[in-house]
Amino acid sequence: MGIDDLLAPDGIVLRSGATSKRQALQVVADTAAQSLNLDEGRVLDALLEREALGSTGLGSGVAIPHARIGGLARICGVFVRLDTPVAYGAVDDRPVDLLFALFAPPSDGTGHLRALAAVSRAMRSAELRQKLRQARTSDAVQALFVESRAATAA
Repeated sequence: MGIDDLLAPDGIVLRSGATSKRQALQVVADTAAQSLNLDEGRVLDALLEREALGSTGLGSGVAIPHARIGGLARICGVFVRLDTPVAYGAVDDRPVDLLFALFAPPSDGTGHLRALAAVSRAMRSAELRQKLRQARTSDAVQALFVESRAATAA
């Protein structure tokens, strides 16, 4: 399973006016609630609880917020690109504008870790980050993640 398999087209938001980390996570929660048929409040609470353990900001403007959520049959993700980067407490102290959030069933341990590793590996690519920042449509974002999978498999 590639990271492109985790995303549904309606799980991609390319313009968000969030001005804080909490607002960015709220957009992620809203998107996940609509895309994955989850309770928005539960999703936000789970994300905030995870962030309280330590920032999921990886650096280079990227964050991978993640949480375990009951009611999911498999690992799923949403992608949010912010209009303006927000302070996030990332390891490099740079603001974040690309968020790839992962949600896993409570019982899925190794799959969750594999998905986190795959997204982290893909998002380390400066070329992918640049293209994601320039993508104009959800389909273009999906295609970039498919392309990313092919590049890492080669």
